[in-house]
Amino acid sequence: MKRRDFIKNSALASSLFMVPSFVKAFDDVLRASSGYKRLVIVQLSGGNDGLNTLVPFRNDIYYRKRPRLALKANTLIKLTDEFGLHPKLLPLKRLYDKGYLSIINNVGYPNPDRSHFRSTDIWQTASDANVQLQTGWVGRYLDNFGDEPYNAIEVDESLSLTLKGNKISGIATNDAKRLFRTVEQPYIKSILKHHNDAHLSEHNLGYLYKMSIEAESSARYIYETTKTANSQENYSNHPFGKQLKTTAEFINSGLKTRVYYTSLGGFDTHARQTETQSRLLNVYASNLEVFVNELDKKGTLEDTLILTFSEFGRRVEQNAANGTDHGAANNVFIIGKNLKTSGIYNKLGSLADLDNNGDLKFEIDFRTIYATVLNKWLDVDGQVVLNKNFEQLDFI
Repeated sequence: MKRRDFIKNSALASSLFMVPSFVKAFDDVLRASSGYKRLVIVQLSGGNDGLNTLVPFRNDIYYRKRPRLALKANTLIKLTDEFGLHPKLLPLKRLYDKGYLSIINNVGYPNPDRSHFRSTDIWQTASDANVQLQTGWVGRYLDNFGDEPYNAIEVDESLSLTLKGNKISGIATNDAKRLFRTVEQPYIKSILKHHNDAHLSEHNLGYLYKMSIEAESSARYIYETTKTANSQENYSNHPFGKQLKTTAEFINSGLKTRVYYTSLGGFDTHARQTETQSRLLNVYASNLEVFVNELDKKGTLEDTLILTFSEFGRRVEQNAANGTDHGAANNVFIIGKNLKTSGIYNKLGSLADLDNNGDLKFEIDFRTIYATVLNKWLDVDGQVVLNKNFEQLDFI
């Protein structure tokens, strides 16, 4: 390989290793194993309105603050004498009745940021509101307790901050075959072939060689392990349905992945919230039920925990455009077969005692949920990952 050819193809290499993203060489020392339990994360991007997701239908303030947006009690799916689910969440009610669902209310963090980008970064890095980190909490889990980049997969075309670590980052792919074909293209092969070229090593070929090795081996492992997996379940054609179908195929093929990351966007409902949220919650709940039932049927739900969050909730009071503006505290859904505490985990915060912006006050720091998952589910030291010691909850 000539030097000019190396330089010419550097841009190609750069783009290949960022989307999907692969990382610098990982340590050869075997890291602590977290067993075979796995976590599936679902982000409802844009800020889902938690107050119209789990509805306090006996609360007069709810109806006064939302004269046009409040959901009528007779349309809700009743869970208790005080709370009901949005009418599009009947599939979640069936999981609730099985004891597979725990709803945690008033989840947030101190000094909440109402920017989509910043609040998403805070949730993805598990940082304080006034601290900016360059690694995600799952990335730091990989750094300390992972063995391979494929121990965490984002079922998408690009890698979010959540899965980026210093030593190991996760992999982004929604198509194992296409990923494998990408790393098999001629330029990557040429790097592997010429890695001992002394002249090229002066131009960081060694670094690219290491990245290429990881790319090729990880893509081959994912493809070879999952190529016979073929879900026959009735997911929707929506991209979120396809994400969950792919995730189910990965899980049921026996892929050694500890964390999967998926997302459903569009929840920034400043206007026409009723129609938009109804459509999106239907997509979320209907596909999630298919996913849970498929794992249950295949015997893999026992070792799978599903966490659904949104970067913030919405303002309690509706706006003039029949929508809601950015809020703060929100609810988090935990789904699993053997939850210690199922149902409604804690009471909704007071609608009569809001913060200075008119938002629900947070009571549970979201990092206590992460700490619980890390310590009790993935069986690792959460303090190492989160950089602080957080109390643990009692849902698992």
